[in-house]
Amino acid sequence: MKVIFSHGKESGPWGFKIRRLAEIARQQGYGVDSIDYTDLMDPELRVERLLAALEQEVDEFALVGSSMGGYVALVASETVAVKGLYLMAPALYMPGFKHQQHDSRSAHIEIVHGWSDDVIPADHSIRYARQADCTLHLISGDHALNGVIETVENLFERFLATISRA
Repeated sequence: MKVIFSHGKESGPWGFKIRRLAEIARQQGYGVDSIDYTDLMDPELRVERLLAALEQEVDEFALVGSSMGGYVALVASETVAVKGLYLMAPALYMPGFKHQQHDSRSAHIEIVHGWSDDVIPADHSIRYARQADCTLHLISGDHALNGVIETVENLFERFLATISRA
């Protein structure tokens, strides 16, 4: 199985969180990839790029997204079968984003959101988690979640263990 990462609007494909989580995935025997969206600011074009990359995948995969990358991963999961979704402070219900309702095909979705996020309100993740009946981890942290990376890593490790058994 493979884990495919989607970075946020202002970060890059191998930023701090992705590097840390990719190492955990590798240690668990997963292949890893991270899509580069740095030339695209439009979230819908990022979704198109991710879907094009997923067409090449032959094995099962999980999608991991942070901020706008969380939106991108969730929207893509409405089109393709995804083993699991791990979304960190996903940019849901944001003004100007085309998709405001989501119906993922993934059987396992987990969201991690910081209570002190001043970019995307935690209430957005609460709203989606309630609608999707998925796991939501509200933790002490800001939008980047870098200050609580160990918690994010522990939750990710458990997420991988869960989807590997499914």
